[in-house]
Amino acid sequence: MHPTTCLVAWLLSLVAVQGLQGSLLAAAFLVPPLFGRLALQRAIRLAWGARWLFLSLFVILAWGRAGEPVWGGAMAPSAEGLSEALTQVGRLLLVLMAVAVLRQRLSVPEFLTAAHRLLWPLRRCGVDTDRGIVRVLLVLQYLETTPRPRDWRRLLDVPEVSSSEVFELRDRHFPGRDYLIIGLLLVSVVLLYGHAQA
Repeated sequence: MHPTTCLVAWLLSLVAVQGLQGSLLAAAFLVPPLFGRLALQRAIRLAWGARWLFLSLFVILAWGRAGEPVWGGAMAPSAEGLSEALTQVGRLLLVLMAVAVLRQRLSVPEFLTAAHRLLWPLRRCGVDTDRGIVRVLLVLQYLETTPRPRDWRRLLDVPEVSSSEVFELRDRHFPGRDYLIIGLLLVSVVLLYGHAQA
């Protein structure tokens, strides 16, 4: 499968996640472990790094929406807010898992190839896509290689940047079957949203 097809599938999975709720959302958590232990470990690290974001999102949604209280008392969250909080936290967790799977499945040269081909039409509008792609890669690399400091002020230090690092772009032939795969994925996302709206 061409790296561009993997990237498109990943982007469509992010769109599809936003339409999941209830039992479909719960069933979606069975998919990421199928991509291997390393991808799952990377996803756990990303989720742990975003734990305060998860907690904040849960509290704001669960206690910030009016509705029937889950239990008696002034500090009880509403049932509607609790349901929305679990849904949004679940979706965000799936997005982080998808990021981990993408980073595990695509090497840096493959990601460059996929993003370069996918963003090629923007070059006609004067957008420097190559510079943007390299910056995204540098951010991802920095987030994964930077040790977590005990002192938060160390995060403000300017990281050392190596000027000798080279990013290699290897373009590959885009096979016809990948057009079929992308088409099937698009249809699947449309059907999923149609089912969610019904």
